Amino acid sequence: MAKVCFILVVITVVVVLGFAASTVHGQGTRLGFYRAKCPNAESIVRSTVQSHFMKDPTIAPGLLRMHSHDCFVRGCDASVLLDGPDSERTAVPNLTLKGFEVIDDAKSQLEDACPGVVSCADILALAARDSVVLTGGLRWEVPTGRRDGRISLVSEVNLPSFSDSIEVQKEKFRVVGLDTHDLVTLAGSHTIGTASCRFFSYRLYNFTTATKSGADPTINPSLVGRLRELCPEDGDGSNRVELDIGSPEKFDLSFYSNLRRGGGILESDQKLWNDDSTRPTVRHYLGSRILRGRSSFRVEFGKSMVKMSNIDVKTGIEGEIRRVCSEVN
Repeated sequence: MAKVCFILVVITVVVVLGFAASTVHGQGTRLGFYRAKCPNAESIVRSTVQSHFMKDPTIAPGLLRMHSHDCFVRGCDASVLLDGPDSERTAVPNLTLKGFEVIDDAKSQLEDACPGVVSCADILALAARDSVVLTGGLRWEVPTGRRDGRISLVSEVNLPSFSDSIEVQKEKFRVVGLDTHDLVTLAGSHTIGTASCRFFSYRLYNFTTATKSGADPTINPSLVGRLRELCPEDGDGSNRVELDIGSPEKFDLSFYSNLRRGGGILESDQKLWNDDSTRPTVRHYLGSRILRGRSSFRVEFGKSMVKMSNIDVKTGIEGEIRRVCSEVN
């Protein structure tokens, strides 16, 4: 009996550690990576993000978005932070990224505390988690040990787009090792933040001749007028609109509730409800019971974030530990 218990304990430990350190297209990150060399690394990042958040809450969705944009190009190696005329930062989807100053601030403090130890890629992964917590999401453990890449090319940016079909979205997730469940779950990050009118106003005017208004028929008719006021047809597209109307600063389920009512701002988001392959997951999150105060979505979001944050990570002797996040050593 004792032997059986010992085996079960070993199996449990392996499963837990395997999940924590699992990577997509590689292995190498682990919990507590900085415990010996920089024990205050996570607390420094956390306090830095919190300090900036108190002054400007919009940095939370900004950091979360920046992390995902980084991971989908060359993996999670902080290549999106590199500055330059042909870098990822110059790609159209990245022009509105915000929060670079938060990462720079955290990096500066970490270089003072532990020179040459903590990577910019890990700072970004930790900052994304802390941003979710500050907006009401659940905390998850972030495996660390990533190293920073040296290459950042605008020509390699092929991110999931606001107008992508579900099949295209699924394919873009598949090539980096993420599945349909991850797609629907990670789209839930749009429960916080805003989008520029230029990314969805085409849905409001002359989208179709089949509807009286000419708007995308999947938009709730009661919402069209409001969106047109915020995004006039002759506007420059720079106005910003809440991605989760009614609850844009709280990490909750209302994003999915809006999809069910035809309130998805981005076409790619609304398609999650309209498509037979993704609707069941949305329904599951909306219908799941609260387990010890934790909704199924909030728990699953952390799991999918761990998967995403380990896409093609550089570890060991790969890459480098940048001294400044915006430039290679």
